[in-house]
This record gives sequence, C-alpha cells and structure tokens, in this order.
Amino acid sequence: MAWFDRLSAGLARTRERFSEQINVIFDRGPALDEDFWDTLEESLILADFGGPATVDIIDQLRDTAQRLALPDGYAVFDRLTDTIASLFTPVEQDPFELSPVCVLFVGINGSGKTTTVGKLAKDGVERGRRVLLGSADTFRAAAIEQLDVWAERAQVPVIKRSRGSDPASVSFEVVERAEQTGADLVLIDTAGRLHTSDDLMRELEKVVKVTRKRAAEFRGPDGQPRALPVKTVLVLDATTGQNGLQQAREFNRALALDGVVITKLDGTAKGGIAVAVSHELGLPVLRIGVGERIDDLRPFKPEEFAHALIGDKR
Repeated sequence: MAWFDRLSAGLARTRERFSEQINVIFDRGPALDEDFWDTLEESLILADFGGPATVDIIDQLRDTAQRLALPDGYAVFDRLTDTIASLFTPVEQDPFELSPVCVLFVGINGSGKTTTVGKLAKDGVERGRRVLLGSADTFRAAAIEQLDVWAERAQVPVIKRSRGSDPASVSFEVVERAEQTGADLVLIDTAGRLHTSDDLMRELEKVVKVTRKRAAEFRGPDGQPRALPVKTVLVLDATTGQNGLQQAREFNRALALDGVVITKLDGTAKGGIAVAVSHELGLPVLRIGVGERIDDLRPFKPEEFAHALIGDKR
C-alpha cells in the first residue's frame, strides 16, 4: 500500500468524525449562513484543532469567501485543505538530515519515544548514516531492553548503563563515543516524564545542558573541532488530544523544543492535534506515525496530511 493510502487509512477515525459533523451542514444545504460557519467551527474543535487554529481557519475561509464571492459551502470546503496546511510551522531544517547531529527524544511515558528512536535508526542505516543510539532512560529496565531490540534490528551500537544511573552522564558518554567512532546520527532516548513534575523536568534540563556542553567540545576524525548540533524533539501521542497540547507547551517552555514527532495517529479521532501543536507553539512537525511497522513513520508533509485528514465532500 502506498504511503498516502496508509496515511489516509490511519487518519480514518478523525476524518469520519469530522465528516459526520460536516454532513450536517450539507444535509441542511450548503448556504453560507451563520449556521454553516458555526457548524464548521464546532467540527474543527471536535477534531482537536484547538481554539486558536480553529479561529484562524474560520477567519481565513470567511475572508476568502467574501473576496472571491464563493457561491456555497462546497466552494469553501474546496479551500479547507490548503487553509489547514498553511497553518503548520514550516520545517526550516530537518534535524534528522543534519550530519553530524545529536537528537534527544523527550516526552511522557507511553508516547512512543523508544519505538520512534528505533525506526529512525533503521531508516538512517538504510540511507547510509553511521548511527549511534543512547539509552538515557535509566529508570525503566524495559526501555533499555526495548532499545536493545531496535539496535539489533538496525545493526547499530547502543550505549547504556545499569538501571538508576545518571541519565546526563549516559548522554555525555554517548557524545564521547560518537566522537570516537565517527557516528553522524546520534539518537538518545530519555526517560518518560510527566510535564507536571518540576523535579523531573529540571533533571531533563540537566540532560540537555550536559549533552550540549560535551557537544561543544566535539571533534571530527581529523581531531579538529567540528560542530555537533544537539536538537531536542518531543514525541507526542496523538490519542492524548488537547492534553498533548499542554504537554507540548510545558516541554517547550522548559527545553525550547526543535520539533515534534506525532505518533499513533491511526488510533485516534483527534488528528487535528497536529495542527494545534504546530500552530499554537510554532513547532514544526518532523515525522508522523500511523502504525507499528518500521516504515509507518515518515517525514511530515502539510498538504498531504491535510488532504488525508479532511478527504473530499463532493
């Protein structure tokens, strides 16, 4: 199955829920009255687009309808996909395309961090990258074991320590090993943290700080100083809906995130959360996941996503 077909199938629950609301409009008639705009607004809110993104979408479509004298709701709907796509913060520089680069993955427990790291490692190897994994989730033995499984699948080394070790020191060691081995794609899995825990968030800030400090001393194979950018990426479970937006807000406040990976879009009717997070927080969506298979995590394309999310009402 082609990727767009898998994406469309993955977003089916969101699209079906949205379509149920939209059908109310067209069953009543496509006239551009206040009932039309109110129902469209309600439909977007129920799909977890969030307040600010929904207001912007409605305002843009109202303006377009007035300027172009659009005849009915069908004409407005034809412009909905492009309007949604325009709200996403663009990816100015994909961290996973930088070489070398170190990416720290953060998020709450169960968001899919370790699986995301494993899938990106496999993808990196297939594209000829020298990949190194780091297991800085030292609180859950299962996380270390899970990353081991992914490292074996991708045939890449993984740096780990015993349960309870200092995660910042693990990250420090990972960067050192990357320098020694010439790794150009360094992926570090961190422990899941509740965004409401100040102590855990401060510890995560320490992990990022220590990693960046060691990366500032990074040297290439020739012994000369070489830049090693350290990027911090939030892995967000789409099924959490608006709670996911609050998670992203708190992680971004503490860590100044470089982007978001959104997982489990195939298990929710809340796919609009991708729009809400990117638009409200100014964060690019870097990858999206719609399944468990290794190739079900792909680079994010706004137009493709919006089209799969909304579908066609004609």
